[in-house]
Amino acid sequence: MDRTKNKWNFKIQDRIYKSLILVLCFVISSCSKKNDDKESIPIDKINTVSVIIDDQLWNGEVGDSIRNKFASPVLGLPQEEPFFTLNQYPVKLLEGYMANSRNIMVIKKEAKSQFRIEDNEYAKPQIVVHISGRNVQEILDSIQSNDSLITRKIKNGEIKLYQAQLAKDTLQDLQLLNKKFNIRFLLPLKYKLTMKGRRFVWYKKEITSGSLSVLIYQLPLKSINLKTNIANRIIKIRDSMGRKYIHGTEPRTKMVTERAFSPYFSKTTIFGKDAFESKGTWEVTHDNMSGPFVNYAIIDKQNNRILFLEGFCYAPSKPKRDLMFELESMIKSIQFLKKK
Repeated sequence: MDRTKNKWNFKIQDRIYKSLILVLCFVISSCSKKNDDKESIPIDKINTVSVIIDDQLWNGEVGDSIRNKFASPVLGLPQEEPFFTLNQYPVKLLEGYMANSRNIMVIKKEAKSQFRIEDNEYAKPQIVVHISGRNVQEILDSIQSNDSLITRKIKNGEIKLYQAQLAKDTLQDLQLLNKKFNIRFLLPLKYKLTMKGRRFVWYKKEITSGSLSVLIYQLPLKSINLKTNIANRIIKIRDSMGRKYIHGTEPRTKMVTERAFSPYFSKTTIFGKDAFESKGTWEVTHDNMSGPFVNYAIIDKQNNRILFLEGFCYAPSKPKRDLMFELESMIKSIQFLKKK
């Protein structure tokens, strides 16, 4: 009798155990499916932000502040283009846009004041900024205090995502760059080698009615005195490279920095190294060609050099914000290799 009872108990325990395994597998499968669903959610266009805010706030001071902070003109472009493209939706449509937008700002007037940024809250990849206040002034104060953080967070997220897309492209064989400069970065095969010198290379991609270009060159570290006017020296160096290598279709033409507008200059960090960023417009002397450029002078003390990476575009009939964003994302993917 006891033996029969034990056998019966064992069967019950076995069934319970198997049931638990099935439940666990179902839970894991469901979680996995949710994660897969997040990753498969369609993404917006580059540098686009969905702003979830009621019309009353959007059409008043709060909306003005959001537009001034996040849709101000991009520095260095010949025509005004917004830093981010903002699409406004009322709060009642919140759920529908939470799962289908990559960059979201949710602004509400409610009983509590808060500011927080969530990664992948409803989708992946996604950045959701939550701002709320008990009155308009609290919301304005929160935007004012955190606008730089929000801009940097979204911009870095867009660059990271674009670099991931570039990595899926067919990339260049970078033996030339490795040999000349001991670097590598994400350079699609569509960029063709146009010219090379002893310490200079130029890659160009043809687009409809224009082109995108990447320049890489280096000079000894002593070429720039870091204690004097660095901005002027960098512009003189890029102009000397333009005079030597980059010419228009007509004789005696050369690419130079446009004199009518002073370039924007800032200090930054690239691959852990100090660097100087210059943004402005270029022109070809005695010709009608012009466009924007972004130049990075990277201080590479380990190799006693200054490495210059520049992107510029010629696209007279196109918006240029996202074209320049492509070049910037490529340049910022640079890696310095160890010498063999």
